[in-house]
Amino acid sequence: MRESRLGRLVVALRELLGRLPVTSWLIGGEEAAVSHTLRQGLLAALLIMVGSWGVGWLPITPDSLLATSPMLLPLRTTTAGVVTCTVLLVLGTLLLVRSWLRLSRRVGGWTPEATSTVRTAVWMWSAPLLLTLPIISRDVYSYLAQGRVLQSGMNPYETGVSELPGWFMEGADGVWAQSPSPYGPLFLLIARGIWVLSGGIPEIGILCFRLLSLAGVLLMVHVIPRLARAMGSQPAWALWLCLLNPLSLLVLLPAAHNDAPMMGLVLLGLWWSLRRRRLAAIVVLTAAVAIKPIAVVVLPFAMLLTLRRTDSYALRLREWLVAGAVAVALLLAAGQALGVGLGWVTAALTAGSAITQAAPVGLLGGAVGWAVAEAGGPEADAVASTIHLGFRVLSVLLVAMMLLRPRLGNPVLWAGYAVALVVACSSIIQPWYLLWVLPLVAVVHVHRGRLLMLVTLVLTVAVLLSLVGQLSVAQWIDTAAVQTIAVLVALAYLGFLVLIDPGTGEHFDLSRPAQRWNLAEGWTSLRAPTVRSRSWSRQELVPGTVPGTGTGTESARGSPRDGPRDPTGRPHPADRPSTEDTR
Repeated sequence: MRESRLGRLVVALRELLGRLPVTSWLIGGEEAAVSHTLRQGLLAALLIMVGSWGVGWLPITPDSLLATSPMLLPLRTTTAGVVTCTVLLVLGTLLLVRSWLRLSRRVGGWTPEATSTVRTAVWMWSAPLLLTLPIISRDVYSYLAQGRVLQSGMNPYETGVSELPGWFMEGADGVWAQSPSPYGPLFLLIARGIWVLSGGIPEIGILCFRLLSLAGVLLMVHVIPRLARAMGSQPAWALWLCLLNPLSLLVLLPAAHNDAPMMGLVLLGLWWSLRRRRLAAIVVLTAAVAIKPIAVVVLPFAMLLTLRRTDSYALRLREWLVAGAVAVALLLAAGQALGVGLGWVTAALTAGSAITQAAPVGLLGGAVGWAVAEAGGPEADAVASTIHLGFRVLSVLLVAMMLLRPRLGNPVLWAGYAVALVVACSSIIQPWYLLWVLPLVAVVHVHRGRLLMLVTLVLTVAVLLSLVGQLSVAQWIDTAAVQTIAVLVALAYLGFLVLIDPGTGEHFDLSRPAQRWNLAEGWTSLRAPTVRSRSWSRQELVPGTVPGTGTGTESARGSPRDGPRDPTGRPHPADRPSTEDTR
């Protein structure tokens, strides 16, 4: 706890509010009581829900059930309503950040009881978010529009949603209006089914996509703890980092992004690969690719999990050839169902080239293209496209080098590295791309120190920037003024969390070195990573966690006395891996 005058004032104020009948249910009780943090997270989700009703995205089509709702109109059409909802949305989001951070302290350690608590928090905090209007992103309306494109007999990989009559009134973002679909054929078939099922009513369509995202979250809640136990990480930690962070909660459910089903299938494919259910793993991983093509990066790493040892190039090649043949056959069949064969691959990989390239590689291509054009060379767009293609090829070569390392590391962890590399080489980067990497890292290691602080800060800032940049404000209300109010509120509360709040400030402490923990290695510094003497094998799995790995005890893997403490690195009496949680 920070010993400062402001810190002591906060503690005194908390004690006062904890004794008042009106606020004691939320603030009162022992400081270490988990129930209070769970209720605060629920309150945060409720604030976000109400705030979204005023500044979330709502279509203005005549088919909308809520566009003319007497309850929503005052919140969306008056300055007072919009400002109030904006403040509620920002405060709710930052209270959610605070609850997320404080929960990691209040559970006392990453024990089996903590795993149950984190699961409870996921469902408690998610429930109100299912009743929000879309926030953070309005891609869900583009999903519906692309389903309508397909249902109308047009090719979504050749035709943008701008070809549809009334597309803008239905809520689709104009930025993507003329871009081909970046999604796989399976997702477009689902989108067409949802469009038909909804009868063109956007609210029903959004509900269907949220149920799809919820299924993806359910898969992740089911699989992440199992992968973490097998890999020697901590299930409670992995769930806390991957699903309870505010970016995940707001992107996967209110925004109903298809990242949820994609990542759910990816993780399920990794788990089935560990269980050596090859065909099932290939099918679900291919389904993930058919939702979002980025999942193809994980497929070759996942196949290595089926091998007892990975030091044989012949065995690696055998797994890759079998998986590749099955995956290509399945994707070709999905493409035939759309009438495009494998032509969708090129279209999906180049989707978004018409929009502003807001990523290091995209900005580099634009700058070089402009300079070359100014010097009398080829057109700027042609030069930029060549640079972007060059980085895509570079990412493929680097991933191939990872796969062909003679002493390959943990395939799940290296799949995370590969996805991060491909994203870094992309010309477009969205904040939620980080959600693709987090589970692949968290199921292998527990982290603390500066790296975790950086990830925490990036997640918090990313969700706030996305939130403020995607406020839906009526034309007759000053959008810039509303966004300014949102930024000021966010900065004030964020400053409180970082500098004053004794329960969260330590998460942003730069003095703690970056370290990671695994049951086999204990705590190790990221500055001096372990040098592998041999390639990964199934013997590195925690005994008894995967069928066929034996029933050995955790003492064969490391001492539980060196287990992970809370994310800030501070000790707790119960802060050690338990036998039940690591077997």
